[in-house]
Amino acid sequence: MDYTDSSYDSVDSWKTIILLYNSALKEINTKLEILNDEFQHVHRYNPIEHIKSRIKTPESIVKKLRQRGYESTIENMVKYVNDIAGIRVICSFTSDIYNIAEMLANQSDINVLSIKDYISHPKESGYKSYHMIVTVPIFLSDGCVDTKVEIQIRTVAMDFWASLEHKINYKFEGEAPEHIKRELFECAEMVSDLDAKMMSLNDEIKGFAASESELEEQIERQKRAAERTLLKEKLYGEAE
Repeated sequence: MDYTDSSYDSVDSWKTIILLYNSALKEINTKLEILNDEFQHVHRYNPIEHIKSRIKTPESIVKKLRQRGYESTIENMVKYVNDIAGIRVICSFTSDIYNIAEMLANQSDINVLSIKDYISHPKESGYKSYHMIVTVPIFLSDGCVDTKVEIQIRTVAMDFWASLEHKINYKFEGEAPEHIKRELFECAEMVSDLDAKMMSLNDEIKGFAASESELEEQIERQKRAAERTLLKEKLYGEAE
């Protein structure tokens, strides 16, 4: 099935396209929830704080197409707008971002089209996040359609900053006063420092937990050894 052909420019095809994008969001959401559950099972903690998903509004899609010089057709929408279906994954720590991205990329039915690592290479504004454009197969009654989804993965602190930046840009229509831009950039640096300190603290806590676990295992081994020794002494004593 191919929904990029201009012959599909109709109300019915628009509804079908939205069905595909909504289905793609459900697929990715389910995959993320399963990965989060698996992480809890294996590592005893959840890397994902929460997940947000949305479908871009028709007005936003048309605006984006016009900005890029394209006509407002379904064919152009599917071909040139990569973030119609969007998922935002909010994590506890920076290391979780890369773990989740790697686990998603390793899924056999997910095809990674592009990656933008704004954590290693932040935007000039200070914006940080990890962006992936992927496709996931959606199986309908008459065939399969690979459907695009944009995935943004960031920490709680990064998400708070990005939310504030978005509100400021909306308020000033992208032309915020210079002093506000400077202060926003300074806040971005504070967010980076906070994320680094929180991850360092978490690593230290995990180190203590590992030491306690090793101590408990050592005590348990010593206990079992003592029980075996007592059992042998009892058996040999009875034999004599």
